[in-house]
Amino acid sequence: MKIASPKLQGSNLTANEEALARCEAALERRDVGDYEGAQVVIMPLWRGVGTRPETEGLHPSVAAEVLYCAGVLTGWIGSQIQIKEAQESAKDLITESIIYFDSAGDQQKVAEARTEIAYCYWRSGELNEARITLLEALKKLPTGGITWARALLKLTTVEFSSSRYHEALRILTDNESLFQKLENETFRGIYHGQMAIALRNIAKSEKRIEYTQRAIIEFQKADQHYKIARNPVFRADVKNNTGLLLANVSRFKDAHRCLDYAKRLTVSFRDKARTAQIDESRAQVFLAQGKLDQAEVVAGRAALSLEKSGHQCLAVDALITQGIALARLGKQERAQFILQRAYETAIQVDAFPKAGLAALTLIEEIYQLSATMLHAAYDRAHEWLSKSEEQEILLRLSEAAAKLASSVRGELSSEQATELILSTPGDLQQSRLDTEREMIRQALARANGSVTHAARSLKLSYQGLTYILQSRHRDLLKERTPIRRRRSPKRDN
Repeated sequence: MKIASPKLQGSNLTANEEALARCEAALERRDVGDYEGAQVVIMPLWRGVGTRPETEGLHPSVAAEVLYCAGVLTGWIGSQIQIKEAQESAKDLITESIIYFDSAGDQQKVAEARTEIAYCYWRSGELNEARITLLEALKKLPTGGITWARALLKLTTVEFSSSRYHEALRILTDNESLFQKLENETFRGIYHGQMAIALRNIAKSEKRIEYTQRAIIEFQKADQHYKIARNPVFRADVKNNTGLLLANVSRFKDAHRCLDYAKRLTVSFRDKARTAQIDESRAQVFLAQGKLDQAEVVAGRAALSLEKSGHQCLAVDALITQGIALARLGKQERAQFILQRAYETAIQVDAFPKAGLAALTLIEEIYQLSATMLHAAYDRAHEWLSKSEEQEILLRLSEAAAKLASSVRGELSSEQATELILSTPGDLQQSRLDTEREMIRQALARANGSVTHAARSLKLSYQGLTYILQSRHRDLLKERTPIRRRRSPKRDN
């Protein structure tokens, strides 16, 4: 038997009815970003992060809902107010609720609970576990409605953290009709916000101005929905992301204005993690402006705050920004230490693409790296970034390979150089070929096989790309559209 959930009003509710009503109201508060309100509503049952909810005397199905609610709030609130062990506690509570749901045969609720465990994985930087768990849960959730929409949006967030922006855009585009049918203004706003993030990052990596314009429109749509929903928390996120987009097109005053507005909002509802993310965004804007001292200070503050809160993935971004600022200030030794810390932090939470970015940044920004360190950094960057969908990342990898080749060449005698040329190509040469091949493959895929358009995106001539294909990557010839040979004009007899 399952107990129905009434609204929390009056004093004639049974203990089971009141518990269900409190859980429902608390999770509604969660959906609008009001974590203080959520805690107040559920307080008689649960006294906060690190404590176990009161379930004695409740029906098993109700106890399951209480454990689930406490687990969801533990993960969410713990990330907001920087409680490092909160995600493990959240997973324990939600897992216990799954045992109840499973014994009752409520597989939809089991799947919903697993989406929340997936988000705990994401907050801890365990991206592969988060993605796998979400994909499995989505198979068991009925299509349509808030629960399915929430799971899809979580999945796109995981893809963003993995720099898989085209995949996130595909997920959102394929499910556009689902979100158009939703009557919930907050979720419609989240959808447009996620679309904007995907478009913004693709625009940045592929230099596609039309995607930038689309991203601006999507952010505006998101902000409109959040205004209607009276959701200041999510408006802060939109303003933060809009600030970064404006900085990409050198509208720095407007960017700082958006970030100022976003920070006022996050400070007003005391969200330290979001405030730190806005600081990291501001550091990026300062970096783009050439204001290196300000960038270093703000990025360092953001990194410290995010590390304390257990947001290791986000802390890596701030550390990389801080390292770049330090390097450009001429503080190379300190910069190398910070970038190595970024690499180590990413490795600890299995965020390998971010570790690859830290290694790549080491190559780009630290001028006096030893040959051994340079080779090791390139090896790791190539391992984790060579399959990236971002054109910008692949170009940076190619430039890093050239820097490594130059370093190796500088250490060789003429005899050694001759010997190497006559020997079988080594790992470095193969790595460069692999990177070049992947860039061309992706360019052809985006251009639907058109060599002309692919060459333009790679900043090559048609003849140059054709020569590379025929001389170095003949296996990619099948990816191009068939060559149309013009008929010779008929001669008059």
